[in-house]
Amino acid sequence: MCLAVPGKIMTVTGEGPLNRTGKVEFGGVLRDVNLAYVPEADTGDWVLIHAGFAISTVDEEEAALTLEEMKRLADVGGGLIGDESDREDGPVS
Repeated sequence: MCLAVPGKIMTVTGEGPLNRTGKVEFGGVLRDVNLAYVPEADTGDWVLIHAGFAISTVDEEEAALTLEEMKRLADVGGGLIGDESDREDGPVS
């Protein structure tokens, strides 16, 4: 199963369509993300991230609904989503 997570672009760097990267915020955590697939995206925009690549832009309302649903699923799953504290082999890095 593939999962794309919404994040907000905080900064954009790089010139040329294949060299654009951005710092994207996910719940207070910043990650470097490749922006080659979303040339229209800019600072302040929301994007869906999969495997380190922004694959599409989304509006803030859609991003909020998606994040809310992901939280609800984590709550229903008893904290299984995103909770690696009980893994025998430790957290995945």
